Amino acid sequence: MEILDSYIKLAPSSQNALNIFKGEWASRFPGNSSLVAGTVPLFEDNRITWAVDQLTGVQGKDIVELGPLEAGHTYMLEKLGAASITAVEANSRAYLKCLIVKEVMELQKAHFLYGDCVEYLRTSQRKFDVCLASGILYHMANPVELISLIAKASDQVFIWTHYYDGDIIHNQPHLSPKFTAQIATEYDGFNYTAYRQEYQVALEYAGFCGGSSAFSHWLSREDILSCLKYFGLTDIHVNFEQLDHANGPCFALVAMRPGSSPRNANF
Repeated sequence: MEILDSYIKLAPSSQNALNIFKGEWASRFPGNSSLVAGTVPLFEDNRITWAVDQLTGVQGKDIVELGPLEAGHTYMLEKLGAASITAVEANSRAYLKCLIVKEVMELQKAHFLYGDCVEYLRTSQRKFDVCLASGILYHMANPVELISLIAKASDQVFIWTHYYDGDIIHNQPHLSPKFTAQIATEYDGFNYTAYRQEYQVALEYAGFCGGSSAFSHWLSREDILSCLKYFGLTDIHVNFEQLDHANGPCFALVAMRPGSSPRNANF
């Protein structure tokens, strides 16, 4: 690539900005937008609509979002009335895509930080009304530490994640080889089993949006729920459970500290 290949000779447009990452976008832009990007409706995500309802709205709330990817959920939170969204993204290409979305969609309440969300939560003393962690837990080398840090940062959390189920995963030829070990371990007094997952050939894709290591550790469904309760987020609501997802079983949940919501636990 020559330096002049970095220039464009077309009149300015939002599509020009999106085309910087042409072929790498996951998200489809909302409504009747003529912008061409990806195909996944992350700007119009029913999981977020459900979570906001469980949280009795986000109007006027300060939110921390871990791993915003392409800012689709960030966009939804702003449109639903959040006072502020602090979004922390460790993938440089995803971070730059978020900045493009912020400009193209004219986001005013979102602030994007480039860095590791675990390190951010370790060092930040700020308390947020809500923590959003969609599509990130299963990318962690230490997912239990992330849950513990989330529980310190907020009394209300939305999580969407894959989880480990041996009966399902080992009957899927495209998934089974990715899981190479299981380790009985402990973090801060919580005992659990970590299932090592290797990214393998996915690391060769320019649009890779997994974790920052060549592997991650998955948790079982039971350990995720038990871990949330262990760290005080005992009011748990589950939805969008999908056992036949192509990338492994998954579910969405809202977990809250008692007293932070009038709703009753349901899992």
